[in-house]
Amino acid sequence: MSSKFDKASLRLHKKNNGKIGTLVKVPLKTRNDLSVAYTPGVAAVSTFVAKDNRHAYTHTMKGTTIAVVSDGTAVLGLGNIGPYGALPVMEGKCALLASFTGINAVPLCINVHTSDAIVDFVSAIVPTFGAIILEDIAAPQCFEIEERLQKLSIPVIHDDQHAIAIAILAGLINGLKLVKKNHTDVRVVIIGAGASGIATARLLNAFGFLNIVLVDSKGIIHKKRKDLNVIKKKMLKITNPRNIMGYHADALIDADIVIGLSEPNSITSMMVSSMAKNPIVFALANPDPEINPMMAKKSGAYIVATGRSDYPNQINNAIVFPGLIKSALDLALTSFVQEHFIAAAIAIAKTVSHPNPENIIPSLFDKKLIPNIIRAVKNVSQKI
Repeated sequence: MSSKFDKASLRLHKKNNGKIGTLVKVPLKTRNDLSVAYTPGVAAVSTFVAKDNRHAYTHTMKGTTIAVVSDGTAVLGLGNIGPYGALPVMEGKCALLASFTGINAVPLCINVHTSDAIVDFVSAIVPTFGAIILEDIAAPQCFEIEERLQKLSIPVIHDDQHAIAIAILAGLINGLKLVKKNHTDVRVVIIGAGASGIATARLLNAFGFLNIVLVDSKGIIHKKRKDLNVIKKKMLKITNPRNIMGYHADALIDADIVIGLSEPNSITSMMVSSMAKNPIVFALANPDPEINPMMAKKSGAYIVATGRSDYPNQINNAIVFPGLIKSALDLALTSFVQEHFIAAAIAIAKTVSHPNPENIIPSLFDKKLIPNIIRAVKNVSQKI
């Protein structure tokens, strides 16, 4: 399904040769300017930073600059379109960071795809950046890569896992208030067991959801399946407590919540109609959702959310990562933990003063959003 924004977006990107560029912070108009900013004056700065690398945070771009790294193997809902196809998306993420937090962000779309090569690349660029966002790297490889990079001296976060999971939890916190259900009592079906689906299941479980069912392209993930990879086998410890079997249509019968992180048009009206009373439907495939929001509403959904900005209730990682990364730089974090993510989700949910079925999640343009996330992460960091 094409978007009414397609042609305008193509024109915008062509006219500007993309969305971002390099900003020079200091004047370079005279010989004296050159002598202070470059040679010979810069030698004193280099010596100063070399003696104590911590000064890189105050005397270079490192303290206000992050890298967004992608190999293009899992871009939006477009799949493995490669690093060239990933570049416009990474530019967009960098533009959001600059616009909403003042952080300098550099897109680095790389033409290497093994875990070792990506880990080596990210490890090698640490001297330049204060944090790293991993983006659009396919599962299950993304889990290994992120885990191996936690040993670095700067925070590394795979955005497709954690930021979208935080946004989903925030939406569910408000959504469940509206339908008057408790998170410990509801059954949640997550369609899609890639990076976002796995991370969402983990975060919901950490928050206290007790009945989560994961579904991949071959059906419900249950204990009798012989084709599960290591990650999916581990997920059985916290999902599908009743060991139900079948496909996603079977999983949705009497379910309270469905979270689509899979493919366009993979949820039907009949499936929504089979869910419990006042169901919550998050159809988050991008750019085309698993079910049209109007169709979901007509089929009985009480609350519907998508990943798109042209429908109500946009559940998108864009409302999360600017505040999360700004907090990491402000607090000089070396890593994130689940407690940070839960606190961020609660803060995001509370940013919506009066939730209603068409407004369960704040807009990125809400001026309270980013400060609320930063405050929440700071409070957690002071306790751990």
